Amino acid sequence: MDAAEQTVGGEDKPWGEVTPEAARRLLVAAVEAFAERGYHATTTRDIAGRAGMSPAALYIHYKTKEELLHRISRIGHDKALEILETAAAAPGTAADRLDGAVRSFVRWHAGHHMTARVVQYELDALGAEHRTEIVGLRRRSDAAVRRILNDGVAAGEFDVPDVPGTTLAVLSLCIDVARWFNTEGRRTPDEVGALYADLVLRMVGAQRK
Repeated sequence: MDAAEQTVGGEDKPWGEVTPEAARRLLVAAVEAFAERGYHATTTRDIAGRAGMSPAALYIHYKTKEELLHRISRIGHDKALEILETAAAAPGTAADRLDGAVRSFVRWHAGHHMTARVVQYELDALGAEHRTEIVGLRRRSDAAVRRILNDGVAAGEFDVPDVPGTTLAVLSLCIDVARWFNTEGRRTPDEVGALYADLVLRMVGAQRK
């Protein structure tokens, strides 16, 4: 795992919620391999080797490579949804809540850029049942942002003629950070979050205090 990538839930080690330890190590190795090579180019042997295990050991914890991808995707999408729903339910104006949502969402995608690339860009590699489950989580994330935008329009804070389209634009802008973010670049995750929050507030025509 990228040494500069933050942990998924703020725990002391990456993916600390995954147990037992062998399962956690395999998941960390899978994130690294999928992010570097892509899901389809990665073999279970690649994953096991990165984790310092035999290929047979992987199947004790995960029946298939797709099951590993689903576990990564589910944990990542749950975290993303938690960030957006927490921001949508926070006190303050719609502008305050949108600012908080974008800052937090972008900060997560930058701080966990390797994980986020797998979570956001390997959806089509999931089986039909798992893909449907993850699409449902994405719709809830969309709804959280849309709620903030609708509140802002209703309160006269935002000038947004097309709320669904703007919701898609905001989420796409934030998610794309995972594709290009580089820990050796000149901006930190916090700084990118602040920049994107300002850009999004300008996008929706937020009334400045």
